Amino acid sequence: MASSEKIIATEETIGQYIPQKSPVIMIGKLLEVTDTKTVTSLLIKDDNLFCSKGLFREPGLIENMAQTAAAGVGYISKESGKEPPLGFIGGLRNLRIYELPKVGSEIRTEVTVEHEIFDATVVNGKIYLQDHCITECELKIFLINDK
Repeated sequence: MASSEKIIATEETIGQYIPQKSPVIMIGKLLEVTDTKTVTSLLIKDDNLFCSKGLFREPGLIENMAQTAAAGVGYISKESGKEPPLGFIGGLRNLRIYELPKVGSEIRTEVTVEHEIFDATVVNGKIYLQDHCITECELKIFLINDK
């Protein structure tokens, strides 16, 4: 990745935007947030909860996409003076995993909002290794707004 890359949050600061805590945090950097798109990256380390036999496994890829979506919502919430809402995955469709990334590689995840209905959001997630897509799916995410 280019050294001029803008970083909104790092491993040390990402926790303010997502509800997950270590060792379940599956994003390393928050790179871009708009109303409809969030981009993160993750350097895959050997001690990652979802690594096995030198590979970042399927549950980690799904959690990475979900946390990318959460980080975007959390960032927008914080910017407007609100606490980030809790959310959960309510559905997963058309999951395609073309390749499992190896320990030591860095993945880039892009989540795009397709549509929102009440507290449900449908997003399209894609994970890239270098310049090729290694995972993609559609996630239905439900937000819990206490207030």
